[in-house]
Amino acid sequence: MKKLILLPMLFFTLAVLQAQEYKVITSVESIVPSGMGRSRIIDGQEDKDFEEFTSEQTEEDNTRNKSKRGDIRVKNFEETKLLNFYNIAGIRFQNIAANDAVISSKLSAMASEGWELVFVTSGVEADAGDKDGQGIFITRYIFKRD
Repeated sequence: MKKLILLPMLFFTLAVLQAQEYKVITSVESIVPSGMGRSRIIDGQEDKDFEEFTSEQTEEDNTRNKSKRGDIRVKNFEETKLLNFYNIAGIRFQNIAANDAVISSKLSAMASEGWELVFVTSGVEADAGDKDGQGIFITRYIFKRD
């Protein structure tokens, strides 16, 4: 009888203790007029431990982390081409539809690998001044799996 009780408790404990893994995929879509920008989906293929690049600042102890900015860089990543939002004639809706298809394909591939999309966030960076010729639309897709 004890074995019948302990076995389900063991399985429950293992399920609770199982770590979750997170992954971030980023799409960067150019909003530079005349199609001069670059648009991509970026998927980092390396893991980094944030603790290696973290320092704690207190009034008593102002020790700094000795890692260099170059240590943070990821050299192994997957880069998928996307089309720019604009071309010489202006905004290009066909390009947006094409990007949607490519991004959907990437999201479907991630789902088939066991990743669950849990959060999406996006933003725009642009000068917005009189002669604003720069800008990107960035979206981060945050996935998790058990």
